[in-house]
Formats: sequence, C-alpha cells, structure tokens
Amino acid sequence: MKITIGMFGFGRTGSVVAKEIIKDEICELSWVLRKSTAMEGKYASRLLGFDHNEGMIYSIEDIDSEAFYQDNHVDVIIDFSSASAIENYEQAAQYGTRIVSAISKYDRFHLEQLKALGKQTAVLYSPNITLGINFLIEASKVLQRIAPHADIEIIEEHFRDKRDVSGTALRIAEDLGLDKRQHVNSIRVGGIVGKHEVIFGLPNQTIRIVHESLNRAAFGQGAIYAAKWLMGKDKGIYTMEEAVALNFVNNTHVFEVDE
Repeated sequence: MKITIGMFGFGRTGSVVAKEIIKDEICELSWVLRKSTAMEGKYASRLLGFDHNEGMIYSIEDIDSEAFYQDNHVDVIIDFSSASAIENYEQAAQYGTRIVSAISKYDRFHLEQLKALGKQTAVLYSPNITLGINFLIEASKVLQRIAPHADIEIIEEHFRDKRDVSGTALRIAEDLGLDKRQHVNSIRVGGIVGKHEVIFGLPNQTIRIVHESLNRAAFGQGAIYAAKWLMGKDKGIYTMEEAVALNFVNNTHVFEVDE
C-alpha cells in the first residue's frame, strides 16, 4: 500500500526531497504546493528527470484551500517551505492528513499553531530531519548523562550565505540544557550543506560527536523515514528524536569523573 504525500516547497532543498520521495517504492508524491506560480501545472517528476507523471505542482495563490485538501487528500504533508505555511495546511489536518514539518526555525506564535494542529492529527516537527543529526542529539544526551560535569560546546558550520544561527544547533543546546548564546558557535564558509559538532571536554580527554550532511538528499531520506513512522501514530506532537530514540537511553548509568 502506497503512502501518499503532499509537499510544501520546491526550492533548492524541496526539489531534492521531492526526488527522494519519487524514488521511494512505498511513497507516492501526489502534489507539490508552492508560493510561486512558476512551473504551475507541471509534474515534479518530469522536472526532476523521471519519465512518468507524479507530483503535480500547484500555486497556493490559485487554489481553494478548503476544497483542495479534501479533493486531493494525502496521508502525509511534508513541509520544506517556510513557517507561514502552517496556515495553509490547517485545513488538511481536518481530514486526518498527518504533518511532517522540517522548517528550521519557528517563532513562538508558529510553534503554538503547530501544537494546536497536534490536537487534530499526528504532527512531527524537526528543525533538522536527517537521521544522522537526530542520532547525534540522542547520543549527546546519553553522553551528558554519563559524564554530567563535562564542558560542552556546539559548533555549527553552514554555507556562506546562511544568515541565521542554525535552528538545529539551537535545538541541540535546548535538549542539553545549555545557554544558546554562550554555547553555540557559528561558522559560515564556502558551500557547506550543514555540519554540527558537539564537543565534550573532560579533564583527560575530549569527545567529539559530529554529523555532516554531504547532500540535501539526506533531508529527503529523513523526511520519508518520519512520514512512514508517523503513519502508526495517533494525533499529537512528535519529534524526530523520538522516531530514532536509542533503546538504551533509559539504561545508562551516571558516574563521577574526577576533576
């Protein structure tokens, strides 16, 4: 049985994610919604080099949202567009469509909107939806529990034109209970897709946990994993960390490290 997917966004990352969805044997890209009217009426699959029709592109400006989500019902919406897109898929939630939001940074207002959606359907939110980064987060939590007195610094590296601090780095700091302003260090250089490093400093050793996205396809693979995982969940808010949670997290033991 296919999992039908609707996508928000068809930019630099969204188009790569769409390609991964089309390639997946279990998923079917039903449609793509974007702000621009460019490429409207074309199939994402054709634009991405496939020889079949999949993923009709629509402009948000030209649809009747109330009718669209009913007439074009999908199992899951994957969002790689912008925070404001929440307002556009509230209608879809009423019909039981699940939501995977991969927006890197929400403000408080949009987070509240996302939580409200969790009362209607299953919603998974992750500022970085790659499997590797969420493994990094879970592994960092485990290491912090094992060595609670370690000094911890977070380094995030991205392409030169990225202006904001990485939402993923801020999420890591939050999960580890660190002050975001003091413990997150940003580097902007060249065309780095995304690299995050958590450094644990102990008296006689240093431990580094590193994840680097080499290609935006990693975001697509993570989003597909999230969509499949979410199919078995009831309404509520979920995180990618939960989807990849390590079974041994609750079995770790804290020990004291000599200063």
